[in-house]
Amino acid sequence: MKQFTGFQHGVNLGGWLSQCDYSTERCETFIRPEDFARIKAWGADHVRVPVDYDLLETGDGAGEPRGFRYLALAADCCRANGLHMVLDLHKTPGFSFDPDEGEGGFFESEAFQARFYRIWESLARRFAKDADLMAFELLNEVTEQAFMPAWNRIWPECVRRIRQYAPTVPILVGGYWHNSALSVKDIAPPPDEHIVYNFHCYEPLIFTHQGASWMPTMDPDFRISVSASFAELEQASRTMLGERETMLESWPPETRLSPAYFEAFMASAIEAAEARGVALYCGEYGVIDRVPPEQALEWYRAIYGCFEKFGIGRAAWSYRQMDFGLSDARMDAVRPALVKLL
Repeated sequence: MKQFTGFQHGVNLGGWLSQCDYSTERCETFIRPEDFARIKAWGADHVRVPVDYDLLETGDGAGEPRGFRYLALAADCCRANGLHMVLDLHKTPGFSFDPDEGEGGFFESEAFQARFYRIWESLARRFAKDADLMAFELLNEVTEQAFMPAWNRIWPECVRRIRQYAPTVPILVGGYWHNSALSVKDIAPPPDEHIVYNFHCYEPLIFTHQGASWMPTMDPDFRISVSASFAELEQASRTMLGERETMLESWPPETRLSPAYFEAFMASAIEAAEARGVALYCGEYGVIDRVPPEQALEWYRAIYGCFEKFGIGRAAWSYRQMDFGLSDARMDAVRPALVKLL
């Protein structure tokens, strides 16, 4: 399968320019230049930088929004440390993966889509000079399958506009169900050779998101072991998460987590990428901090085996805090082993 060169082993900088209060203190202190050096020392080759449109637009159109300055800082820090960078638009006018953001209407509204195009045209103009180290991720986690026909019309038009300024920068495109690997097959064919198919993987979700307070059907006190049988994981998934595709039920009930599970879950994405000559990238994966670090390490070991077998680039979620922090003190004992599995 085609390789996404320079973007094989990465870490997300979640919570810096996205999913935060956008305060000056947050933007200027949550991630510092020394963090890029630390990530490089872990053996990573890139960072993924989520940014919300709130930092990329100004109501009166006067001056350059401050988000561009922070992204430029990130690019400079990447260049200084020999890292690549995925610039991820995590929220756009009219759409967020998080329903609590109150964004809606993007896939139906030409006005919202026009703002989306303008944001990306501005980003492409501003960062075309950094095309040697940067990739553009058009939109984080399309949620509903029903949005896909509109999305397959919108994203190629956005690519066309970006190409006026950055003709060869890699552009990442994901599918529905929050960028599920199962949706990659339904992404439109690539319009040029610099498109990368993007997915996220937190499977089995009942393990990686156990006790997640933001999930309305999840018991915050629920816990389950990484060594639980697939029968146990499947039953808990149905109870806590309702009807969703897990593929757990297709395995013998006594099966335990291994690279083979991830190979099966990603199989249709791998097939689509190979058939279309497109590189495949996992922009988010990780384990919630409710899980003991030693068990999180076992999960990383299992998914790592699949990533390595097929040469899938990836970025772990997330560097600091955000319920998944790799640099948090609780991970100190396992971090030396963990960073080898990124």
